[in-house]
Amino acid sequence: MTARWRGAAAAFAAAALLAAGCGGGGDPRPTTTGSDPSMFTNPVVRTDAPDPQAIQVGDTWYLFHTNAGGRNVPVLSSPDLVDWTPVGDALPELPGWADAGKTWAPEAIQLAPDRFLLYYTVAGRELGRQCVGRAVASTPQGPYRDDSTGPLICQAELGGSIDASPFRDTDGSLWLLWKNDGNAIGVDTWLWSQRLSDDGLSLVGEPTRLLKQTEPWEGTLIEGPFLHRQDDRLFLFFAANAYDRAEYAEGYAVCESPTGPCVKAAENPILKTNEVASGPGHASMVVKDGRTWLLYHAWPPGQEGSIDPGRQVWLDEITWPNGKPQVNGPTAEPQQKP
Repeated sequence: MTARWRGAAAAFAAAALLAAGCGGGGDPRPTTTGSDPSMFTNPVVRTDAPDPQAIQVGDTWYLFHTNAGGRNVPVLSSPDLVDWTPVGDALPELPGWADAGKTWAPEAIQLAPDRFLLYYTVAGRELGRQCVGRAVASTPQGPYRDDSTGPLICQAELGGSIDASPFRDTDGSLWLLWKNDGNAIGVDTWLWSQRLSDDGLSLVGEPTRLLKQTEPWEGTLIEGPFLHRQDDRLFLFFAANAYDRAEYAEGYAVCESPTGPCVKAAENPILKTNEVASGPGHASMVVKDGRTWLLYHAWPPGQEGSIDPGRQVWLDEITWPNGKPQVNGPTAEPQQKP
């Protein structure tokens, strides 16, 4: 996703137009359908909000996404996963080792009632590649602060490191997944995992390579990994192909543990372009009242690579027939709220 910064940088130019109506993220128009407050239609965020991830704290959901509207890490809040309101910049100040303009794919995790960690991709000045940083806050919306003197991960010899995703397993162990940005230098793109320290600030042991691009639908890269455990089976979800093409899509693998081995599903991709959304992917998963939902971005058909409206956020349910994830989307028809 090395070209991702182009859309983000262009969004900087559009910030003046966006800020007046939606503060650089979210859309003031409700996605609740008609007069029935129990129904909604996609997209749930109608402005440029790539690489969405959300966490629930109390009765409120907080969504983080790639830089847009002049903010490093835009954050939105919602009571229902459908109607989102911009609440500011979760990471208003970058650490001294990072350059602004390419802050991508942030993901947050709560470790205690007053302790939240944000993992994010940023331009590392010294190494000249995208790197992964971490920041801490006492509230879910931030502000998060990164007091480090250098990146947490930055595999410069492998093109850099991007798309970090934290995961807490059922035994309480913390893990971090990410992608080496190999397509930036013409080498393989691997998905990696490594144990995190209990405080989430450092890595423990050695990293493990899980998967790389191998299938025709994946093109030259896979990225955007996250783990989800369902009925004691561990699923690794990932996006593949060029982010600004209709071929971009979402797939999954089944893993024996957070360090693998992982086997890709034969039915991949499980989320792909249709008549209502193009290039859906770089997803994250949320669970509400026992149902699982996929948050992901997608372009309006025929507008791949455009900055207006850009990559909007979609929400569709995942069901589990025969223990396999099935995404009911992209869906533009009215559907029941989570």
